[in-house]
Amino acid sequence: MKHDAKKLEVFVKWFRSATPFIHEFGGRTIVIAFGGEVLTDGEMMQLAHDINVLVSLEIRVVLVHGTRPQVEEQLRQHGVASRLVDGKRVTDDETLKCVKEANGIVRMEIEATLSSELANSPMANADIRVSSGNFITARPFGVVNGVDYGHTGRVRKVDVEGINRRLDDDEVVLLSPIGFSPSGDIYNCTLEDVATSVATALKADKLIFLVETQGATDAKQKLLTELTAQQAADTLVNVKYGGQTEDIRLFLPCAIQAVREGVKRAHLISRHVDGALLIELFTHHGIGTMVVLESPDILRDAKPSDVEGILAIIDPLVERGILVARDRSALEKEIDRYTVLAEGEEIIGCAALHPYPADKAGELACLAVNPFYRDGGRGERILTHIEKRARDKGIKSLFVLSTQTMQWFVERGFVESDISKLPAEKQAAYNKERRSKVYTKQL
Repeated sequence: MKHDAKKLEVFVKWFRSATPFIHEFGGRTIVIAFGGEVLTDGEMMQLAHDINVLVSLEIRVVLVHGTRPQVEEQLRQHGVASRLVDGKRVTDDETLKCVKEANGIVRMEIEATLSSELANSPMANADIRVSSGNFITARPFGVVNGVDYGHTGRVRKVDVEGINRRLDDDEVVLLSPIGFSPSGDIYNCTLEDVATSVATALKADKLIFLVETQGATDAKQKLLTELTAQQAADTLVNVKYGGQTEDIRLFLPCAIQAVREGVKRAHLISRHVDGALLIELFTHHGIGTMVVLESPDILRDAKPSDVEGILAIIDPLVERGILVARDRSALEKEIDRYTVLAEGEEIIGCAALHPYPADKAGELACLAVNPFYRDGGRGERILTHIEKRARDKGIKSLFVLSTQTMQWFVERGFVESDISKLPAEKQAAYNKERRSKVYTKQL
């Protein structure tokens, strides 16, 4: 049997890189929310494959499904008019009957898919046990701006103990967007309300929304891979980000609310990418937008044990000619000049400040960020930290030598200068073959 060596190499590299995440997520609680379109578009089986992986890794999984297309179909079949106000369904008596039928159909289809154990498939020997129940207590949405929403409701309480008991028994908990009142009434809730309420009540480690688009984007439609809660809020109101799509405007506020109320991370990922759930969870770069309360990164002085991590970041940039090669022994001797940005034990960014006291000048060198973490403003955070560190040392101006990243520094207040303006010691060491340009900034 012939093997594709390149594919095997990629697989082994990915599997090894996923190991830290596998260790991290075991025993953690993840709430996954997806619309009824996942079923109508035939995507439920591939999602079930990913859920099976999570369950096999002993991750506690809560699924919250939507039913909008199925409700619309039931309304059509029964000749009941569909009425939405500001995107929210008005649920009269006839509509509620259709809502109940649609939820029953969807829940059974999901349970049937998760029960699949086909040989020679990712579901072989899956044995996923699914638990549904009356875990959501709801109250009426009421009358808003003169509109009586009838049996439309909002979450009032989540049975945390009941859900945790099922999760402790290694069951996947499946929740419909339905709530019940103490008096026995049934309320039609929204997918996003149930998912957000459940995730916050459980203090889940992750809340994941499967959305129509790639995630939140900037004005150039570039994916924003990581946002703090405040940055996420800014994307919804600040024109510099352009306009977000309808699904992002719906789910991003829920992600913000969730992390502000105790969920560690919230994610928006495309439902159209096969394996998106695994890519987001088990790779550094992910595939969608992650929202955190505050940046988990810590800026600190480098220490000798950080040398390996620093080299891992700068070596690829050296190969591309962006940075000058650093000798390991020299780096170890000058480690006290370095600042690192760390997430846990992983070094994800670095920079060095080389002082020239006689000239009251300092060189900013080796500013680099792991490419998987470049969308969170980390380079700018490191620069700001180095500038403060320079001021504390009495340095009046900062200079940088650059061959390819000049515009980034110009946008942050650096001005092109001349080699003759450098400290004499630096002029003597200037590499004429690289022909680096000089940029300075007054502090």
